[in-house]
Amino acid sequence: MSTKRCYYETLEVERNADDTKLKSAFRKLAMKWHPDRNPGDAQSEVRFKEINEAYEVLKDSDKRAAYDRFGHAAFEQGGMGNGHGFGAGFASSFSDIFEDLFGMAGQRRSGGRERGADLRYNMEITLEEAYLGKTAQIEIPVSVTCESCSGIGAKAGSKPKTCSMCGGAGRVRQAQGFFTLERTCPGCQGRGQMIEDACSSCSGSGRVARERTLSVNIPQGVEDGTRIRLAGEGEAGVRGGPPGDLYIFLSLAGHPFFQRDGADLHCRVPISMVTAALGGEFEVPTIDKGKTKVKIPAGTQSARRFRIASKGMPVLRSRQMGDMYVQVMVETPQNLTKRQQELLAEFEKLSSGTTQPEATGFFAKVKDFFGKSAAN
Repeated sequence: MSTKRCYYETLEVERNADDTKLKSAFRKLAMKWHPDRNPGDAQSEVRFKEINEAYEVLKDSDKRAAYDRFGHAAFEQGGMGNGHGFGAGFASSFSDIFEDLFGMAGQRRSGGRERGADLRYNMEITLEEAYLGKTAQIEIPVSVTCESCSGIGAKAGSKPKTCSMCGGAGRVRQAQGFFTLERTCPGCQGRGQMIEDACSSCSGSGRVARERTLSVNIPQGVEDGTRIRLAGEGEAGVRGGPPGDLYIFLSLAGHPFFQRDGADLHCRVPISMVTAALGGEFEVPTIDKGKTKVKIPAGTQSARRFRIASKGMPVLRSRQMGDMYVQVMVETPQNLTKRQQELLAEFEKLSSGTTQPEATGFFAKVKDFFGKSAAN
């Protein structure tokens, strides 16, 4: 009878655990018991080996089915697999945790050709520019390929040499306990090449700093936070590597009249009490530098909105247009003369509640409410 620990207990999962739970448990335990995290601890090596063995079996549906039926006996004496050591499945088991354990150690470089960094440029535009679209000229400080060495990094007449430490692979292997780890070559920092006679213009990097002028096309209808990508306009790659990209992040400046909501524009217009009561009209500007008339019917209440179709912003990359909404705010008169006060008081007496039905109805309900409360 086998004395081995149950594979499910080893991974600390239930027998009905799905593949996602198995993988999650394996990653957690493998990182916890990895020998590099427990130097000199022989027990951690044993636990690490047990965890790998258990996962190698349970992640395979056929092996798991055999284990569920026959237990450890399914892999003993010439069964489906002995479940020991680190066979072909080891790399696949641990490839997904290498980055967690060693950061960027799993990345390879070839010939020292590294892609250049992406750049960000913040640009503020007006609402009118977002409406019309524009072509802007920008200047950015950027690293470009060194012309003296054509990006190689070596002085004219010389060439980079293959790194003797890693043989040009950019990686070196090192034995760690019972298996081998691969890490970035410390001699060439993963580039695979060494420069003995560096270019004087770029000091061996293959890049020099320059100011570059670029033309940026801003389409109609862009919104705050829109990102425009200029491929290949970022930092030059190291030693002839491909360049990065440039990202233009747009922000819209505040507008003195309009507030934007997607493709729609909103504005508030104060009107007099007389205009609201008797009706009238006024002109408002539009974003296309024109103007339009807004007619106010008699009895208009404060905060009422009027829609002006197709006078908003363009919808990005389409022929659709948003609308413009004008909200009127009835302004209460201030600094009245004595005569004006008398006229308003006279108007109030003549109204008899007929000119303000909503207010009259509200206070009638209030009076009725307090009347019932007093009766009770």
